[in-house]
Amino acid sequence: MCCWRSGSSPGAFMRAQVLRVIDGDTFAARVQLWQGVSVDTHVRLRDIDAAELHARCAREFAKAMAARAALQTMLADGSVTISRVGTDKYGGRIDASVATRRIPDVSAALLRGGYARRYDGGRRGSWCW
Repeated sequence: MCCWRSGSSPGAFMRAQVLRVIDGDTFAARVQLWQGVSVDTHVRLRDIDAAELHARCAREFAKAMAARAALQTMLADGSVTISRVGTDKYGGRIDASVATRRIPDVSAALLRGGYARRYDGGRRGSWCW
């Protein structure tokens, strides 16, 4: 990816226009890099994992739908910014901390709501138990 510096400075915030919510921990956005220059990318929320829509069981699918709906509601708050931007381990998207007008840490809000679990970049556990 051309424009991302891994783990950019904690104080650096970029505006993000949400284009669509993909699932409970990823959304498509148009990120303003600087005045007049933006890039469309997928943003994965840092430090969390939400259930996948390509579910292995009904429980995972229900959790995935609830997580996606929660993320849609949170991002609809507006004034979305991203910070601590890095490249995601799977490529083709970025990993970032996300905030809105009223939610300083969207990942933490999803954790508090029970829509996601902590994720350290290792192997993801099953949601089917």
